[in-house]
This record gives sequence, structure tokens and C-alpha cells, in this order.
Amino acid sequence: MSTQEDETWDDDENTIKFLVASDVHLGYAEKDAKRGHDSLVAFEEVLQIAKKEQVDFLLLGGDLFHENKPSRKVLHGCMCLLRQYCMGDRPCQLEFLSDQSVNFGHSRFPFVNYEDPNLNVSLPVFSIHGNHDDPAGSGNLCALDILSAAGLVNHFGQHPSLDHVEMTPMLLQKGRTKLALYGLGSIRDERLHRMFVRKSVTMLRPRENQDEWVNILTFHQNRVKHGEKNYIPEQFLDSFLDLVVWGHEHDARGLERNDVQDFIVLQPGSTVATSLAEGETLPKKAFLVRVKPSRKMKFEAIPLQTVRQFYLKDIVLADTTLDPNDPEAAEKIAAFCQEKVEELLCRAEEEHTGNKRQPKEPLIRLKIEYSGGFPMFNTNRFGQMFTDRVANAREIIHFYRKKVYEKKGGGGGKEEKWEDEDLTTMIPREALDMARVEDLVKRFFAEAEQNGRMSLLTEKGMGEAVKEFVDKEEKDSIQELVKWQVEKMQKHLRDRKAGEEKIEEEIHQFRQAYQQHAEEEDEDIQLAFERSRSKRPADDDRSDIMDDDDDDLSDEDHPAPTRGRGRGRGRGRGRGATTTSRGRGATTTSRGRGSRGGRGGRGKKSVVTGGSIVDALQNSSSSRSSQRSAAKPSYMEMSDSEEEDSDRGFSMSSKSKGNSKPRGGASQRKGRGIAYDSEDSEDDPFTMPSAKKSRR
Repeated sequence: MSTQEDETWDDDENTIKFLVASDVHLGYAEKDAKRGHDSLVAFEEVLQIAKKEQVDFLLLGGDLFHENKPSRKVLHGCMCLLRQYCMGDRPCQLEFLSDQSVNFGHSRFPFVNYEDPNLNVSLPVFSIHGNHDDPAGSGNLCALDILSAAGLVNHFGQHPSLDHVEMTPMLLQKGRTKLALYGLGSIRDERLHRMFVRKSVTMLRPRENQDEWVNILTFHQNRVKHGEKNYIPEQFLDSFLDLVVWGHEHDARGLERNDVQDFIVLQPGSTVATSLAEGETLPKKAFLVRVKPSRKMKFEAIPLQTVRQFYLKDIVLADTTLDPNDPEAAEKIAAFCQEKVEELLCRAEEEHTGNKRQPKEPLIRLKIEYSGGFPMFNTNRFGQMFTDRVANAREIIHFYRKKVYEKKGGGGGKEEKWEDEDLTTMIPREALDMARVEDLVKRFFAEAEQNGRMSLLTEKGMGEAVKEFVDKEEKDSIQELVKWQVEKMQKHLRDRKAGEEKIEEEIHQFRQAYQQHAEEEDEDIQLAFERSRSKRPADDDRSDIMDDDDDDLSDEDHPAPTRGRGRGRGRGRGRGATTTSRGRGATTTSRGRGSRGGRGGRGKKSVVTGGSIVDALQNSSSSRSSQRSAAKPSYMEMSDSEEEDSDRGFSMSSKSKGNSKPRGGASQRKGRGIAYDSEDSEDDPFTMPSAKKSRR
């Protein structure tokens, strides 16, 4: 290749350009009069950026929807936006080289949407599911499957197996640039953590010319450590990866290099604030990524201009001049807080982007530590002063008190005690901002006095039951979990023929042994939930296979049950017939729109060999290190522009280059196959445009 091609980033023939966004959370606070449209407005801006930049595809890192079963209003608004910005006559230049019946095997239409002759797709959207919009119900479907069936989104990365995950990449090529895109939809962190430790996660690679492929993984798991197994360490991921797009975490940390595994982690963050936590105050962004034939990548952070502003301020009353013993202390504290809110409102006005679609009313949060005898004031009355100026007027003020320590009697040690008795003050505020309901339950019982702890039920089981009740509205989950564990204990006591005097001892011993067998407890929890789900109405399918963490209550419209329609329209697999009818027999090229008659690699049988992922807890062997040194690109430079939010470029040059000749048409590809190796406007966005606007 020529030097000019290496230096020109806007080379349309050989440069793959895609936009990355994550955690869109469509439908968040949809019933809020002020914030109800925020998520759709931000998503529309992402689509507008993608269209303006003329990217080859849009990559979403999960949680496109905020709820497992979004309302019709939200689903309709999403589909309208996708149809408006993703359909058109602009040809798609990406060749799809891998077996699409494998990449989209869970779909009734197992092929990429831009090669469907019945559709006119100008902007392909690839998305994995997150923990909010994960597959559920007897058909194991999610909202993304509806968009996929409509031809609007390519849903990939679904792995329903509970004990093994095998990731087969989507192999994309444009000119001489080759991209291997892996995807893993959200799986419960503890379960996935156990899979990695057992080497039950397999990532397949093209066997030929491995050093020519840029390997990208789209991931949606906990990156921040919430417990020993409630997150996925970066060291678990294989070192042949070049880029990991990490969804689920809402703070936009941008690009970070992992020197141990030698890959880059891109954490785009969310496009809308779904909590009043400190991480949500960071500017919301989308990231433009360019990939060149020489395996160089360039990243550009694009701040979103329509996102509602959010400001958070910590106040410690003990550090102020206010006197807790003043008879008018509450009024003076309220006046002090009012002054701080006014300052933040002035700041919001100064930092407003000027975009007419960016809301004028910001989100504001004051976290006030009132330890030391300071009184509280009426927060509702305080919020009424800012009803027309702040979006979250009722939630501006958050009072909390810190913990104090007292000496144990005679022991000389320290014992934690809390000034407040409720759960919100027993948990540190930093942890509470990012907490999950099951973690709160576990922490609550861990911090409780001895006589306040459970002796029969397990904290993990109760946490999962509460989470199922909150996230999936399974009203019988707690009852069935309690019933299941009580029955199990009763059976144990009967089998042991324990006398009355030994019952407490047997219960204690059984509970300890039970908690040490995590797999058995997980299985029992799932069986209890299945029993709970079997009790709900037939057309209320919301069971969960890949449940994960978050604590947002579902708020959807339920259809009237009078129509008597079952789930008979569920997606049938029918994979053999579909694959056969869309085989690779056509001789036309699969590049661009004119090639839709030939499906590229969809009908060709690929030779695949399986194996375990490299031991994530140990360093690579010397043989693997030497092999990787020849094929793995080295990151030569990391350039920052003047502003912190500006572009970042990573230049990757491979020491040994494989065959870089441009691929020919289908006549050259015919019969080759791919073999793999296993590596250890201010209008309401929910409404339809008027007839006058649509007739142009």
C-alpha cells in the first residue's frame, strides 16, 4: 500500500469508520413531564452524528432500552428514529465474510439487514443486549429482537447457555481493512466470572492471516468491583484483542490502555443520566473510531449537545459557619442551600451549549452531611422554590449522616454504629450511588446485629428474590424463594432425624455448607423463580435467563388480557431452511447494495475448531508471547489535543504483515470459507411527523 493511503484517514475505500455509543436507556423516566423525552432526544443526536459522519455502522454497547419490556410509546419512538436515520439509498461498503447463520443464529432472519433485498439500509446498527433489555420469557426474546425482526437493528452477541460461552466474531471487510467484531450480551456477573475461571469462555479466531484482523469485543458487564465475583476483571479477557468496548458503566471514562493484556478499553458511558450519582456528571459522549488497513486506529470523542446538564455538590455542614444550636438553624441551612442551588443554576446557564434541543432545566443534587446535631429542613418545600427551574425539584436535597465508632466493652477494639437506622445511611453514599438491590440486602444483614441476622434463609437468595421482585415485577419471587429454602431445610432435618435439641445446630451447619456450594444455591434460586413465574398469567412473559445488576423498577403498559392471544407467534428457529434458501450459490459480489442477491459468507459452511480461552489469571507463556509479538500491534503514540474531551489517536503498526492484497469479487471468494482457531428539532420525538413534513 502507498504512503498516501497510510496517512489519509478519510480514505473511504479502505478505512472502516464506525460510531460507538452505549447505555441509551430509551424510556427512562418516560412518565416524567420534564425528563420523559431526554433519552430519545439523546439517541436521535447519536443517529444524527452517525449520519453526518457517514459511518459504516453504529455500534451500541447494550441497554438500548431502560426496561425489559418497554412501553409501546417508547418502542414506537425508537423505531421511528431508526427508520428515519438508518434507511436510505446510501450504499453500505462492508463485506460480511463470516457465516451469518452462526452470527445471527438466534434470529428468524439469520443474516445482516443491509444484505436483505427487501430492505434499503444505509446505516447498519449492531447492538448487544444489556442487563435492562435482556432476553426474557418462554421464547427468550427481548426488545432488540423486535427491532431485528423489523430489519432495523442487527442483534448479536446472544449466548443463552448457562455453562459455556463460545464467541464467534462477525468478520467485516472494507477494501483491505479487516475487522473481527465479537459481542457478548449481558450475563449475570457471578455466573460469567465462574465461566472465565473454569475456562468455559471461548473466543474463536480466523485461522489464516490472524495478524491482518483488528479484533474488537463489545461487552456489557460490571467493570467496577462490587464484590469478589460481581465484576469481570480486564485480565480475564484474551490478549489478542485490540479494543474492548465496555458498556454498562455510565461514567464516560473514554480510552484507557491495559498494559498487562495489551489492549485498549473504550468506556463510552451512557447517553442519559439515570441516577443522581457522581459518575453521571461527566460529559456524555459518542466516540468515532477509524480503522485502517495497517491496523491503525484513531478515536474521536464527540460531546453530545442535547443532553440535560447535571451538577452535583457535596456539603458538610460541620465545615461551614452554621451553628447547630441556633434556634433558627434549619432556616439558615435552607437559605445556605438555596444560595448553592442558585450558583449552580448560573453555572448551568453559562455552560449551556446553545442547542435548542438541550433542556433549559438542569439536574441538580446537593449531598448534605448533617452529622453533629444539625437539623434537617423540609426538602419538599425547598424543592417547590425551583419547580420551574430544576428538572428534579423534589430530589435536589439528599441528607445523610456519617458513621461513628465506639469502643467495645473490654475488647479494646472498635465497633461500627450508625447514627441513622435506615438502610440509606447504613451504606456508604459512594456505594449507594452505584449499588444494586441484592448487594444492599447482603450488606444490610452483614452490618446487622447478631440477633438481626437470618439463621435459615441466605442473604444471596433474599437479594436475588428482591431483585427479581423489583426488576421483573415477579410478585411471588420472595414468597417462593422463602418457601423453597424452608422446604429444603425441612427435608435436611428429616433426613438427619435431628432431635429438638440439635435443630439449631443442624440449621447452622447446613446453612454454612449450603453457602459454600454457590452452584447449588444458584440452581435452587433459579428453580424457585421458575416456580414463581409459572404462577403468573399466560401472556405475561418476563422470565429471565441472563439477569444482571440494576435496580430500576419496570414501568410498562400491559395489554388487556381479554383478547386471549397467546404466545403462538413466538420466533421459530427454522434455521436449516433459511440458511439453505440463502446460500452462497450466487456469483455476484457481496460488496455494496447491488450485491444483495449474493449473501457473501452466509451459506458457506465454516470449519470451526473449539477450545478454551487463555488462562485469564496467569501470564501468557513464552511461546504465546513470542507469537503475539509478531502479530500484535504496538501502540506507538497517544496524542491528546488541547481540550480534555478532544480526539485521541492510537497508532498501531504491525511488525509482520500478512497478505494485504485487495480481495476480489465473489468469483475469487467462492468456496473459500472462513476457518477459526480457538484462543486460550423541539417536536415530541415520540410522535409521528406531520403529513406536511413527510411529503417533501
